[in-house]
Amino acid sequence: MSESQLWNDVDDYFATLLAPHDDALAAALRESDAAGLPRINVAPNQGKLLHLLAQLQGARRVLEIGTLGGYSTIWLGRALPADGRLITLEYDPAHAEVARRNLVRAGLDEIVEVRVGPALESLPKLADEHPEPFDLVFIDADKVNNPHYVEWAVMLTRPGSLIVLDNVVRGGAVTDADSTDPSVRGTRAALELFAKHPKLSGTAVQTVGSKGYDGFALARVVA
Repeated sequence: MSESQLWNDVDDYFATLLAPHDDALAAALRESDAAGLPRINVAPNQGKLLHLLAQLQGARRVLEIGTLGGYSTIWLGRALPADGRLITLEYDPAHAEVARRNLVRAGLDEIVEVRVGPALESLPKLADEHPEPFDLVFIDADKVNNPHYVEWAVMLTRPGSLIVLDNVVRGGAVTDADSTDPSVRGTRAALELFAKHPKLSGTAVQTVGSKGYDGFALARVVA
């Protein structure tokens, strides 16, 4: 058995046991595939982790940067109370429409708002609304702009909030300080913010599984 097959088998076991089949989540993946969206959504066990993190936070307000087909959005939205609020930002209008249909099917359209456009345009507009601070921010969009997203996340949260940054390993390339890959450079800059920002205390974890070799970082807003 290959190493990657073993990773997949373990992920399948974890998902079957701890994040079992769910009609709305399964339909969200089918709809995304049918619409030709890339298969870059989080794995089921990773979605369950986001769900648990939101619950541990006692989150009432969540910001997601990068919606895709709304799979992770459903996991996060289900962790919120009836009066909770999730704002998710998606660059591609076609992806946003798929996500909206998936959220309606999951019964979350009253809690979740999908905003369309480049996140670096949507975030200043959101800030201009002077929203209540977000309890959790999940960043899973274009990696080039990761440091900008982290800065906005800090501005839109409060002490005690949690920031989660996905896909930080870049196949191991994150260790290459001389990399010219914009995604690697953006990820490294975001991780350096996690390390040096006076308002953040963070760490990063490597993962293997059905999504290959990857990892995530998380930071608590401490001031």
